[in-house]
Amino acid sequence: MRRFLAASVALVTAISLSGCSLTPSSRALEPGIDASVSSFYTQPISWRDCDGFECAEVKVPMDWSNPARETIEISVIRHSAPDALGNILMNPGGPGASGVDFVRDQFDSIGTEQLRSNFNFIGFDPRGTGTSSPVKCLDAKGLDGFLYGVSPYETGTKEDLAWSKKAIKKFVDGCKKNTGPVLEFVDTQSAAKDMDVIRAYLEDDKLDYLGFSYGTFLGATYATLFPERVGHFVLDGAENPMVTDAEKSYNQLLGFELAMKNYVTDCVKKSGCPLSGTPNHALDQIEAWLIHLEENPLPTESGRELNISGAVTALILAMYSEDYWQYLTQGLVEAKSGSGDTLLRLADFYNDRQDDGTYATNILEANISISCLDSRQPSDLASMEAQNEKMLKAGRVFGRYWLYGGMMCGEWPYPVVAAPASYAADGAPTIVVIGTTGDPATPYQQAVALAHDVLADGFLITYEGEGHTAYGRSNDCVNDPVDKFFMTGKLPSAEPVC
Repeated sequence: MRRFLAASVALVTAISLSGCSLTPSSRALEPGIDASVSSFYTQPISWRDCDGFECAEVKVPMDWSNPARETIEISVIRHSAPDALGNILMNPGGPGASGVDFVRDQFDSIGTEQLRSNFNFIGFDPRGTGTSSPVKCLDAKGLDGFLYGVSPYETGTKEDLAWSKKAIKKFVDGCKKNTGPVLEFVDTQSAAKDMDVIRAYLEDDKLDYLGFSYGTFLGATYATLFPERVGHFVLDGAENPMVTDAEKSYNQLLGFELAMKNYVTDCVKKSGCPLSGTPNHALDQIEAWLIHLEENPLPTESGRELNISGAVTALILAMYSEDYWQYLTQGLVEAKSGSGDTLLRLADFYNDRQDDGTYATNILEANISISCLDSRQPSDLASMEAQNEKMLKAGRVFGRYWLYGGMMCGEWPYPVVAAPASYAADGAPTIVVIGTTGDPATPYQQAVALAHDVLADGFLITYEGEGHTAYGRSNDCVNDPVDKFFMTGKLPSAEPVC
């Protein structure tokens, strides 16, 4: 699930090539590393200066089951701290978000100043994202049609499903044609194996890791594959890797419905709120407005229309953080007077669409590609209709727009990668999991399950609040034990509720 503080960072900047340093190419192979991948674990280390950071490209196999096949490069960035206590590898979420962009462009928003000043922070672009053999599916015009297009047919009719299937096929065919053979290998398990090569590149025996949102799934996967190499792991905004894709979608719908209820409850208490009455009445007004918008899109100053697709996207974006609620209120006020400008800007922000019509990153394309290799919902009509019924019952506001979830990955040209039987990470030390009670994207119960039911040794920190993720954006009750854990390995005697 995307952590949207990282989602709209520009992808490409100029990189200077000065300050290159090399260590000898004959690094010793670590114990336990298979000889077939020895060249990746002993590759020469070469960091170069890039605008005050250090950057590198780390070679990994394209296909980990056949490492003698073609290689790809993983983009890595490092922010070094004076007298650093160690390295922390981080992932900002997604799947599809660029860790290189996040460290370079939003370094001051990672965690706390105490942690940033005591550790080197390492960001990387997981395979398929950013500049690491990126997935590419459609040009900007094609993405506009895919993201903002609306079927002209009634939802659920044969004509509507045929329209959607055609749009998805165009997207999938574009991914296969424009990305090439690496598209088959951008799954999370492969990315976790890449992380272990990065660990070796950093010359660390054990990996310290901070993962947000989807980064928690990536971290749990690494801990499952390499439990003996886990150092200090903190997983914030956690996914439960043991639930099915259909269950995950249902749980997320519940999370967004709760966030919307919390938003309208807050809104109706304030002057200037375009909603009125009780929170229940306010939800009625949101629901009725969306249904009206289906046939009556709003104009914007850009000449584009705010249709139902853009409006739902804007509402979803606004649920990720209380900081966005003010913009949603502004957008709803404008919508009441006949303008869709602010809401369309929110949708564009979610999709990384820039004012000139181009897309700043490939996060959407990478997100779908990675997700469809990791897991997928049943795509037969009977299964989708049964899932639809659950969604409509659970989703007063969003349920109508959460239907036929199996269609997207049902068209994917490569099979799902077999998941581990367990994500317990047996043999790994204690892993810290953080959950936020009002998190819409990764609902709190997923964090509870990961810490208490899935991991063999998990420790839960609960933040009672709104928004997606908590470390660095909540309070000292969350931040202090995380900082102490990274610095000393010690945890409170009881699991904090903050």
